[in-house]
Amino acid sequence: MGGCSSKPAPAAPPSGGGGATDGGPAKATESRNIEGDLERGRREEERKIKMLLLGAGESGKSTIFKQMRVLYGTERSDDDLRMYGVVARSNIVVATRKLCSHLRALKSNKQSTMGGCSSTPQQPAATTSAGGGRANGGPALKTATTNESRQIENDLESAQQEEEGKIKMLLLGAGESGKSTIFKQMRLLYGTERSDDDLRMYGVVARSNIVVATRKLCSHLRNLGLEEELDGNRARSNIVVATRKLCSHLRNLGLEEELDRESRENEDLEEGDHSSMTSRQAYDELMAYLVDNTATASAQDPTAGGASENGRKDWVGQSPRAGLAANNDAKQFLAHHESIRILWQSNTMKQVWAKRSAVNIIDSHKEYLNDIPRIASLDYKPTTQDVLIARVRTTQVVMEKYRIDGIDFEMYDVGGQRSERRKWIDCFDQVTAVIFVAALSEYDQTLAEAKRTNRMVEALELFRSVCNNRAFSNTSIMLFLNKKDIFAEKILCSDIAAQRPFCDYAGPTKDFDHGVLYFIQKFKDCLIDDEFNDSFIHVTCATDTNNMEFVLDSTRTIIMTDNLKRSGFLGAD
Repeated sequence: MGGCSSKPAPAAPPSGGGGATDGGPAKATESRNIEGDLERGRREEERKIKMLLLGAGESGKSTIFKQMRVLYGTERSDDDLRMYGVVARSNIVVATRKLCSHLRALKSNKQSTMGGCSSTPQQPAATTSAGGGRANGGPALKTATTNESRQIENDLESAQQEEEGKIKMLLLGAGESGKSTIFKQMRLLYGTERSDDDLRMYGVVARSNIVVATRKLCSHLRNLGLEEELDGNRARSNIVVATRKLCSHLRNLGLEEELDRESRENEDLEEGDHSSMTSRQAYDELMAYLVDNTATASAQDPTAGGASENGRKDWVGQSPRAGLAANNDAKQFLAHHESIRILWQSNTMKQVWAKRSAVNIIDSHKEYLNDIPRIASLDYKPTTQDVLIARVRTTQVVMEKYRIDGIDFEMYDVGGQRSERRKWIDCFDQVTAVIFVAALSEYDQTLAEAKRTNRMVEALELFRSVCNNRAFSNTSIMLFLNKKDIFAEKILCSDIAAQRPFCDYAGPTKDFDHGVLYFIQKFKDCLIDDEFNDSFIHVTCATDTNNMEFVLDSTRTIIMTDNLKRSGFLGAD
């Protein structure tokens, strides 16, 4: 960040008005729409009636709970009914065990009584006190009730203290900003290891992500009119074919020993691309099978091409958790991974990749595309990095718990797309800290769900709504400006000032520090008050574990300190 000032250079005065040249009314409308969605969600939450079933064990709470579903809910599925069928049979066995044991005990007591009779009449079990209750039973029962009541109160008090001592962190931000990657980093740093079932699911997702990226790139290549340029790559393939023939002829002539005496520099060529397929042929195949779906079903079986080899099975296989679409894409990847690799290595595809912002491709998936042979291998087992960059859209609220240095943490991840934001309101209660994630690199991209809306503009308006929401008036809010690595790469070829919403940028082009400071100020301008501490802002790379370990550790310390200040245990600065 160097010695740059925290304020961007002054903007050039726009023609004819006091604001940005375009987008003023659009920004206001966008902000009102976001605030309207959050307000509707709040009203829905206030109208909601929450009922809590309390009582001692076996008092019938669960039966009432099930009756509510019978009266007002959905029908039980066959899977539910099978479960209850097993439970019913199990209940009969448990009841039978108890009845048989009780019968044996009664029989034993009866025999003991008849065998040891005496002439002395049996004394009454308990005498009645003057007050009408049992002399011994009354006080004993009262004492037992008091003790039980005190125990319940102690349990509730302990639960309340435990809840108050918990740090609840909520990840918010627009879609594809990196929230889920930070969520996964938390588990990597403080949680349990991934199971093989998890890794198989992420293996399917990784392969599916490659197919999704390939579809977008192929379609974009066609839209850019670069198909004819693919034919220029045929010369490279012809050289490979000619080289193969010459090598075979050299062996037939018995000249291999001559080569042993010469320089071995050309041995590296043997590790090159021996495929006779041209980039154009690879492109045509992928368009037919992955984009246009014009290939006949009998031409090639998508389930083939790597599912097994010499009796060996693919370690990843299929994962029901990944979903049907992802599993189908993973099959397509195994069938066409060689074509994807050849096309990806072409010079034409490099041109398409440079213009990828128009089709919203996940930038980090370049790592997948650079490593296709490994991911297509039968022995492929996703690495930590593969898991971190895997893209799975979040469609529900996900929560994980961690215990760090004796303190309980709960982190919530939510979907960032507009259609998912109404679910946010369910997580607003008793939040200790909000981590708002915005992608620096998305200043030149548009939303997948609204093609005319700039992603950074959406993030700014959403941040404004979150920071000024009364639900977070006593909540620490952290700002993570994510994807700094992609931002550093992108500004070399995509000027910030060339984007209409950010035409007021007056800093030098291709300058990382000035660009970051410019967007930091943009986010600060969203606040009604100017008390947003710079220590609450982090420029991050969510896929870099070392970077995130430092950032999350600092964030944890800041959140706990700020929480103590708000509670009055620490004096304000």
